[in-house]
Amino acid sequence: MSKQFKRTLITAALPYANGPIHIGHLAGVYVPSDIYARYLRLKGEETLFVCGSDEHGIPITIAARKEGVTPQDIVDRYHSLIKKSFDEFGITFDIYSRTTSDIHKQTATDFFQKLYDKGEFIEQETEQYYDEEAKQFLADRYITGTCPHCQYEKAYGDQCESCGTSLNPTDLINPKSALSGAVPVRRKTKHWYLPLNKHESWLRQWILEDHKEWRSNVYGQCKSWLDQGLQPRAVSRDLDWGVPVPVEGGKGKVLYVWFDAPIGYISNTKELLPNDWEKWWKDESTKMIHFIGKDNIVFHCIVFPAMLKAEGSFNLPENVPANEFMNLEGDKISTSRNWAVWLHEYLQDFPGKQDVLRYVLTANAPETKDNDFLWKDFQARNNNELVAILGNFVNRALVLTQKYFDNKVPERHELTDYDKETLNNFKSLKQTIEKNLDNFKFREALKDAMNLARIGNKYLADTEPWIVAKTDMPRTETILNIALQITGNLAIVFEPFLPFSVKKIKQFLNIDELSWDQLGSMDLLSVGHELGKSELLFEKIEDEAIELQVQKLLDIKKANKEKEYKAQPIKEEIAFDDFTKLDLRVATVLECERVPKTDKLLRFLLDDGIGKRTILSGIAAYYPEPEKLVGKQVCFIANLAARKMRGILSEGMILSAENADGTLTLIEPSDKVLPGSKIN
Repeated sequence: MSKQFKRTLITAALPYANGPIHIGHLAGVYVPSDIYARYLRLKGEETLFVCGSDEHGIPITIAARKEGVTPQDIVDRYHSLIKKSFDEFGITFDIYSRTTSDIHKQTATDFFQKLYDKGEFIEQETEQYYDEEAKQFLADRYITGTCPHCQYEKAYGDQCESCGTSLNPTDLINPKSALSGAVPVRRKTKHWYLPLNKHESWLRQWILEDHKEWRSNVYGQCKSWLDQGLQPRAVSRDLDWGVPVPVEGGKGKVLYVWFDAPIGYISNTKELLPNDWEKWWKDESTKMIHFIGKDNIVFHCIVFPAMLKAEGSFNLPENVPANEFMNLEGDKISTSRNWAVWLHEYLQDFPGKQDVLRYVLTANAPETKDNDFLWKDFQARNNNELVAILGNFVNRALVLTQKYFDNKVPERHELTDYDKETLNNFKSLKQTIEKNLDNFKFREALKDAMNLARIGNKYLADTEPWIVAKTDMPRTETILNIALQITGNLAIVFEPFLPFSVKKIKQFLNIDELSWDQLGSMDLLSVGHELGKSELLFEKIEDEAIELQVQKLLDIKKANKEKEYKAQPIKEEIAFDDFTKLDLRVATVLECERVPKTDKLLRFLLDDGIGKRTILSGIAAYYPEPEKLVGKQVCFIANLAARKMRGILSEGMILSAENADGTLTLIEPSDKVLPGSKIN
């Protein structure tokens, strides 16, 4: 028998305050957690939804050093930007705070101190890299060198961003300090460790036996870690940015960000409810749910529970519905490569369309495996689903009521069998939607909600009230009464998913609050109730808007390739006499066309100053309109032995340069010269 709870504490992973929020964050954590919070509130359940900015750690100090500002400057900037993005997208946190707050520092300090006093840590001395010029120990990200796997010369001490391989600082070839450029030396340093191996037995029982209902991706990752055997994990590091280690020997050391950050859930709750926070964290009748991305599974399912258990007075999470990653146009979202759709930029390009993005990200939610965000799919879902199904039904129901019944809810007379069937179909889906929402299957729940809109659309299409009105007004009244009741139900079922659109629907219907227990009712609107002014709920997104977004990404991809471009190694040396054997000349293009039945070849007819010659070149993919090359000048090798390709004799080779993205560009003289001019 499942445990009964009085209230639910929802936490959403603390976003790292070194950059703005993108769609991957929204899809992975914040839309699903907001859907769940809105759903519980709609049911009238006692709910608390907490989050805040994660503001400590090495990446922030690196960003600050690059910009010549303080770490506090960095986190202040991004905390404000992140909070604004969440507000604009309707993420209904009860509190959104930060880990640089005084209350957080005190809470994290007290938490560490209690575990320290209980003897829950072990002290270990290890060798780590030290920069003798900068006079400090180096975090992994402050060490660069050559990757032993791909030879990339700017790999970090924890990962090579070229090939993606995870590294240890000692793996790097020719390691250097990112602070001073000096070669680091190894020095001994002491840190405190949480012995996860001590907690392995109960974690195995708690996760693998007691929580088999967890998502397969979460359960599987936890099992993999447990099967490998847990090891002690450092809770401190040598750094000056963070919560200072509050015990003897802690000078110059701070709490490791993985230990510090999840305590932010507790400190944020204390900040909001200073006199009542313990019931949300220590009362066994409170259910705690962590919403996170897959990169945080181990921290929230193994490490943080071990911390809470070691402390001794806190609840453990009931579920951790982690999502996988949302990719962008087939490529992994990357903040360092600017390969992302940033929320603040999205709203500049698509003002007022928060719900469209919420809808698409939920419909494609990466709940058990990575998924893709495609701009064409974004357009299709808006136009074919939000506009053509949900928006179309709501608009027709309201416009027809205004036309025939002066914008007032008409009477409902005797129901036909088809009316009853429609209403029964509508009511039967409530239980299915609830089950999916209760089990964090938000993608399926959204499908169910849209199916209700489809039922409404089909009902109007089948009953044709615009035709019935010519001969049977009482029947028309019944049809539109049912259509308006369905519209009210849609306002309930879409509230967790599309809050901005539902607010509009309520204004159209001229009603205030609705509750989840009213879902399925066909008496939401009383006869004679006057409706509000209506307008289109959604609008089509045109091809031009999507083409702009796709082009923006293509430009980013091109810029990244140019930035990452490394010239090919120079071939072995040749003698000067060998070079002089090449006869390089300029020619004018007389004709240019694609060679039939090939994808790559263009046939050039050139004026080489002596006569005409034909040369084939494999650049067709980069010049889709070859006729536009007529009249241009090209460089070519004039004395290359002729050879037949596709039955055509090619008399030389046209020169082109390979760009960073692999495309080819013809080499042309900067000024017009006579055909046949030699290249010296």
